[in-house]
Amino acid sequence: MAPALRKSSFAQLLEDRLSQLSSEADTLFAESREHARREFADQLNQAVRRLRIASEPGELGATLLDAAAQFSTGAAIFHIAGDRAKPERIRGVPESVAQAIAALEIPLATAAALHSAVESRDPVTAVTTPGEVSAVLFKLLEHTGTGRVSLYPVVVRDRVPALLYVWGSVQGSAIELLTEVAAALWSAMPEPIAATGLVTIAPAPEAARIAAPEAEPASIASLAAPAEPWDARPPEEQRMHLRAQRFARVQVAEMRLFEADAVQTGRARRNLYDALRPSIDAARESFRNQFFTSCASMVDYLDQELERTLANDDPNLLGKTYHGPLVQ
Repeated sequence: MAPALRKSSFAQLLEDRLSQLSSEADTLFAESREHARREFADQLNQAVRRLRIASEPGELGATLLDAAAQFSTGAAIFHIAGDRAKPERIRGVPESVAQAIAALEIPLATAAALHSAVESRDPVTAVTTPGEVSAVLFKLLEHTGTGRVSLYPVVVRDRVPALLYVWGSVQGSAIELLTEVAAALWSAMPEPIAATGLVTIAPAPEAARIAAPEAEPASIASLAAPAEPWDARPPEEQRMHLRAQRFARVQVAEMRLFEADAVQTGRARRNLYDALRPSIDAARESFRNQFFTSCASMVDYLDQELERTLANDDPNLLGKTYHGPLVQ
């Protein structure tokens, strides 16, 4: 066989083999990516299920912390009382460090990142410096001056009774959504209306306690029908509004959690309703049956949550086929 022919045959064989290997690598990569996505979705699903069966704020806070620990290197949950943050539980550190941190009470004035998250009621990501996280946390958690910490406030009826603190390798989108679900569930839990009522954030005997709000929750006050002041409504009617608001938040949070691709597509095409029609219609019908038809002062909190959370306060993103809020 001529040398040129042998060289050509070898080159063709090599090219064919490389092509086969490339195809096999692409298949393995696609399978691995799909497996990772299924595993990630399953983790989120299980976390939401555990959050939904929590019976009181302490259990809910502990469950949120455990869930967040799956999506970060380390996590802690703080009880916020006035201008101070007290660690309740922590994951991802040695027991000796956990015990030392549990004894702390951190003035928010000494931790700019914590203070900002509580005041803004929005997630905050900051550099792990003593000024941002407090000198004592910086030392005990062995943070470096170039690391990152993410803080997620648990917003309950327009206040922040708890703050989630995560660091290291953080999957922020998952943790933010889990925090929103936890906040919505917490908002619907029974709480004494009187100013002297107390609810606990943790079930342990030594857990700090949170005073119930003295007046009307701002989030409800701004949404409820103005014909009758909030304080004048019967307690059962107030609870009905709170449950309705919680229902709306949970429904929309789960759409963001389990239908993230559809949400992104709907926003890009400015037709969120078409992209999520089955889920929105099912949630709307449940909201109508559970809350709207049985309470004359009810507000369509689901519509408001769809606009606020899914459409980023731009109602046009819901699309021309969206039917708008329910009307009494």
